Amino acid sequence: MGIIAWIIIGLLAGLIAKALMPGKDPGGIVITMFIGIAGGLLGGWLGKVILGVDSIDGFFDLSTWIAVIVGSLILLVLYRVITGNRRHA
Repeated sequence: MGIIAWIIIGLLAGLIAKALMPGKDPGGIVITMFIGIAGGLLGGWLGKVILGVDSIDGFFDLSTWIAVIVGSLILLVLYRVITGNRRHA
């Protein structure tokens, strides 16, 4: 996939991850979208390392979307854990 496709799928995955984990985030929609892009990379890497499969096959492939959304969810949880204590201070 090209870089434009990665950005698009990452943005959409960030929105899907936010919908699956509603709640107040310290960063807002822009940070959530960046988390989606990074989550796509993380999900693809985890698929290759842990499962030994090429999880990023194409834009419309189900394994691509699952990997990207799982990666986005992981990063969103980590982001909330790391920044959650700051907003109460």
